[in-house]
Amino acid sequence: MKNEYSNENTELLLLSATYNGESRKALLKFYDPKNKNILKWQDNSGHLPYCIVRTENITEETKKQISQTKGVVKIENSTKIDLLKDEKINVLKIIAETPDIIGGQGNNIRNMVTSHEANIKYYETYMYDAGLVPGIFYNVSKTKITPIKYESSEKAKEFLDKVQNTTDEDIKKGVLEWAELLNQPLPDIKRLALDIEVVSSERDSLPDSNEAKFPIISIAICTTDNKKQVYVLKRENQDNSTSTKQLEYEIMQFNNEKELLKKTFSMMYEYPCIVTYNGDEFDLRYMYNRAIKLGFKRQEIPIKMGRKFAGMQFAHVEPGIHLDLYRTFNNKSLQIYAFGNKYIEHTLGAVSSALIGKSKVDIGEKFIGDLPMHELAEYNFNDAKITLELTSFNNNLLIKLLLVISRVSKMPIDDLSRLGVSNWIRSLMYFEHRKINAIIPNREDLVAEKTSDDNTDQNIYTKAITSGKKYQGGMVVDPKPGVHFNVAVLDFSSLYPSIIKVNNLSYETVRCNHKEDRTNIIKGTNHWVCKKRKGIMSNVIGSLRDIRVNYYKPLPKLKELKEDERNLYQVVSQALKVILNASYGVMGSEIFPLYYLPVADTTTAIGRNIISETIEKAQNTGISVLYGDTDSLFLKSPTKEQIDKITEWSSNKLSIELELEKEYRYVAFSSRKKNYFGVNKDGTVDIKGLTGKKSHIPPFVKNAFYSTIETLSKVNTQEDFEKAKNNIKKDIKNRMKELKNNKVSLDDLAFRMMMSKPIEKYIDNVPQHVKAAIMLKEKTGKQYKAGNIIRFIKTNNTEGVKPIQLAKTREIDKKKYEEIMRSTFDQLLDSLGYSFDEILGATKLEDLLWGNN
Repeated sequence: MKNEYSNENTELLLLSATYNGESRKALLKFYDPKNKNILKWQDNSGHLPYCIVRTENITEETKKQISQTKGVVKIENSTKIDLLKDEKINVLKIIAETPDIIGGQGNNIRNMVTSHEANIKYYETYMYDAGLVPGIFYNVSKTKITPIKYESSEKAKEFLDKVQNTTDEDIKKGVLEWAELLNQPLPDIKRLALDIEVVSSERDSLPDSNEAKFPIISIAICTTDNKKQVYVLKRENQDNSTSTKQLEYEIMQFNNEKELLKKTFSMMYEYPCIVTYNGDEFDLRYMYNRAIKLGFKRQEIPIKMGRKFAGMQFAHVEPGIHLDLYRTFNNKSLQIYAFGNKYIEHTLGAVSSALIGKSKVDIGEKFIGDLPMHELAEYNFNDAKITLELTSFNNNLLIKLLLVISRVSKMPIDDLSRLGVSNWIRSLMYFEHRKINAIIPNREDLVAEKTSDDNTDQNIYTKAITSGKKYQGGMVVDPKPGVHFNVAVLDFSSLYPSIIKVNNLSYETVRCNHKEDRTNIIKGTNHWVCKKRKGIMSNVIGSLRDIRVNYYKPLPKLKELKEDERNLYQVVSQALKVILNASYGVMGSEIFPLYYLPVADTTTAIGRNIISETIEKAQNTGISVLYGDTDSLFLKSPTKEQIDKITEWSSNKLSIELELEKEYRYVAFSSRKKNYFGVNKDGTVDIKGLTGKKSHIPPFVKNAFYSTIETLSKVNTQEDFEKAKNNIKKDIKNRMKELKNNKVSLDDLAFRMMMSKPIEKYIDNVPQHVKAAIMLKEKTGKQYKAGNIIRFIKTNNTEGVKPIQLAKTREIDKKKYEEIMRSTFDQLLDSLGYSFDEILGATKLEDLLWGNN
């Protein structure tokens, strides 16, 4: 292909990259904010795929064999910095015609010799080498890409100068580079959200998107330039009349499915960004496979199914990019740190209800295929609409967050929106290695180089308290059970990133190879830290930490800023929080390519030391510490002077910033760790670890739980608790009477659980929802597989469970629901000093359920 540029100095935003298999070159996708379209640029520098081999790892015979391998272009002598050995080393650079020759399937260089950097996707390698950063603006011509520098306001410059003057000398350069990168504007991106509906006879079950054997009966689109349309297939024996009321969308009817898809594809080609909710697994995959079945040529379909990566297959689109929001909102780091853990389930309805206050249209017990046209269109359009609104609420927050994370991680926006934080940090660290010409170590290198002669086993690590972990985690202080009023929570700002920065923690500095550093032991561990050089991770995470805490976090408070500038800095601060809060954990995660357990072990050990010292200081200052969890301390009624004193001490003594995170009207602690609820001064409630919040709990139990929480949220004084107790008692008694008298619907008693694999894969241990699926399969003949939602009732039959479709009211196992209610409420009410049975005024719940009224 030819590059699509006729002008010099075209100001474009780099969004994505891929590999063009036909031309065997890297292909970049730029967004033009002026014309609101995508332009493609193909590399013309002659860059080729390659891998690195240490000279000591290859024999002359193997070298000759590789040089004679078809597709190998040449082998170059080169040098790299080995951070583990702290020296320059000689390496060979093996250059090939295509990525498959380096690390594809079957016979490849990666399988012939121990190599480095052979697992990196080629377009990533290309961007790292070219220093290209997704998410920022470039001047682009036919032959050259040049980054654009944007000037900040004078006030922002002055503020940055102050930050520079207080920043450690060794990371000043990094702070300045981040500011130049992150201060670029965040444009909106023109986009189209779509949702499809397929004929299906099963509730809570998606048709197989690979088989695509059922017709697509409706496709809804909703766009940022206000196009709102639903394409509906006319069907025999169905009400095809449209609604008489005024609609916000246009309904277009099609006589055949092929024409319906043609119209959809033509719309998709017009938009630089396609947004779906689970489009990788369903909507786009189904459309692609259905189009093939209907006789479309592949070049007529704007959807391309990519190779599997990390167990996933992405659906790509032409000419632009595809964002699958299901994968995005399934990202734990975004869920917790960007969206405040407001949603628990990751369904479209649950996420949209929590974030934008809108949900799916309720069609009750009806099947999609039975809906008349106007109801089908309404249901379909609403899904497309709320999908789009998830990208546009709060001033296009999600799109802006993804752009900032793209800049930091050096990862294309469509990749990072689907991948977890370990991949973000991987890409960032690979980019930084290439920037300083350091060889990227393999995991085996970290084990081989860093295991000392006298410590070759797990005894070098602190003993894990939590089952399944390999090292001891953060410190959790036993809570003081009961209700405590006027509680302040002090948060260690970016605790673990601060520890990584201040203590020089990185894979090459913890247990480094310098014998003279082995006396620099970290308290509570057997690990030492290097004093001779700065670690790469300490530099990168440290500079990110400093620029967030000292620059982006306070910057929006400047009154002189324009509103768009203020919004930019707020979004950047939020995005950096997401990355920083997850940056430490990847070092202790085996899926991370630079996984090195001593770094994670050392980080948490230092964190425990800091918490212990701070608790001691607080107590010496006259403050009662009620609870501590990893990076937060709950303090009983501290004065402003006491808080100022302890925060100043922490900054000077520990080089860690403490800040007042929140103030509770009261907090109720149970005797269990990580298990409490707190009522904020505005009456909102924070719930930590309580069973009633879990997504699979039946509505009957969940509604009772939240009713109790609502009652407790209105408590202001100690005296209010007696009234609250009586109200809770009445409410629970009434609910249990309804259960006893068969007045609770099966829907309200139904558990909802998702199949994580097909039925036949459950062999040794068959969970209850799978047992229910087996019953349905035997009754209906339908196959149930991963992703299917099973709704079941606890019953008094042999299996103890039945799918809701087969269950009868008389079969409800009321004692099981009694146990669920008791376990849920005892966990909550333990913090108030009550038991569930005491609240009911009965010795046993059985007395209430089965005794006389």
